[in-house]
Amino acid sequence: MTRTQIQFPEPLYQRLKEIAERQDWSLSEVMRKAAEHFVTRFPEEPAPKKVWRFPTLDCGGDFLTDPASLRPEVDAILERSAS
Repeated sequence: MTRTQIQFPEPLYQRLKEIAERQDWSLSEVMRKAAEHFVTRFPEEPAPKKVWRFPTLDCGGDFLTDPASLRPEVDAILERSAS
């Protein structure tokens, strides 16, 4: 469990204490029950749809060939596709 500190206006605090005493609960239990009830009013939003991305391969910098040496081939492909 996580501990937290909450500040209440005095009339609300007194009312919560009365409820706790009447139900023979601790003030912490009253607050947990109130919070559990409150969150049911706000249903969880569905997880956002993930955007599909083209998978990539991380070679860790270990290339079988130097990428710079492929530049002439890339230029030739681009030139052919432009015409």
